[in-house]
Amino acid sequence: MPSLQVRDLPEAIYRKLADRAQREHRTLSQQATVLLAKALETSPSPKERRQRLLKELRERPLVESWEGVAPPETLVREDRER
Repeated sequence: MPSLQVRDLPEAIYRKLADRAQREHRTLSQQATVLLAKALETSPSPKERRQRLLKELRERPLVESWEGVAPPETLVREDRER
């Protein structure tokens, strides 16, 4: 994984980053990565990704059409006959 070194980071920015990292229970590196990802509008956080996926699952039906789908008892019978 690539790494990034920031030289001459202003003290005020460093302190804000360190404070936020501590509040969020993250390391400085993790917090910087999260903030850069948000600022650059890259992949969302796992929590946001999970929420979006759950929303998509709620909005679409599991099966488009039940036409052509065998009833459960037929599937069980076929399985037992194997």
